[in-house]
Amino acid sequence: MPSNMHIAASFYASRRGRVTARLLAQRMAAFWPEKPFGHTLGLGYALPFLPLWDGAETPCISARLDTHVTRDAPPWHGRDCIANGTHLPFDDLKFDRIVLIHALEVSEDKGSLLRQVWKILKDDGRLLLVVPNRAGLWAHADNSPFGQGTPFSRRQISRWLGDACFRAERHEDALYIPPAGPCPAAPARMIEWTGRNLFPRLGGVCMIEAVKDIYAGIPARPLSLVPAGLMGRAAGVFSRLPTSRPPPGDAQNT
Repeated sequence: MPSNMHIAASFYASRRGRVTARLLAQRMAAFWPEKPFGHTLGLGYALPFLPLWDGAETPCISARLDTHVTRDAPPWHGRDCIANGTHLPFDDLKFDRIVLIHALEVSEDKGSLLRQVWKILKDDGRLLLVVPNRAGLWAHADNSPFGQGTPFSRRQISRWLGDACFRAERHEDALYIPPAGPCPAAPARMIEWTGRNLFPRLGGVCMIEAVKDIYAGIPARPLSLVPAGLMGRAAGVFSRLPTSRPPPGDAQNT
C-alpha cells in the first residue's frame, strides 16, 4: 500500500478504502436510517458518508479539520470547507445532526473540539461519533487514517463525551476486516457479520450516538455570595441529631 494511504482522501480513493466506506456507511445508515429534517454537518473527514443524508431539501455541509490527515480532499458540491477545531465557523445551535469522523483522534485539543460541537448542535440534535477502537487492529496499523492520532476505548470516549456535556445513548463496533491483505467485497461483508456477532468489542472503530446533556452543567444548588462579616455557622438542615430549644421566656407567658 502506498505510503500516503494514511491521508483520508488517498485512502478512500483506494480499493480498501472504498470497501471500508461501504461497510461503515451501512452501519451509519442503521443509526440514522432516514434523511434527517434539517441541517447535517460532517466534521473531520466525512465526505464518503454524507451522500447517505444529502438531498435537495436537506443539503449536507462538510467541514474538514485542518490536519495533515484530513486537509486534502477532492471538490464536493461547493459545500466543503477547512475548519479549525477550536473555532468552528458556524452559528450556535445550527445543526440537527453532526457526523464526527477522522476528527477527535487527530485533534490536538479534543476538549475544545467537543465543546465547539456542543455549541453548534441543536439542543434536540444528535451526534454520531466514529473513532478508532484501541482494542481493534486498525488503530495499530499506520497505513490508514484510522491508525493516526489517539485511539479510544469505550470508557475513554464516554468520559470525553461526559466532560463535554454529551450523553452516549448507543455504542456499536464496526470494521472487522483486517487493515492489510486481500480485500474482496463479498468476504468483507461476511467478516463484518461474523465479527459483530462473535467479537462485538473488537471492531476497528467505535461508533457512538450521543445527545446533549443539557443538565450536566447545572449545579446541584445555587451559589450564594455572602459577605465575610455575615458568615455564620452552617445550619444542620439534614441532621438527625436532636436540637435543644431554650425554655420559653416570660414574654411568652403573659
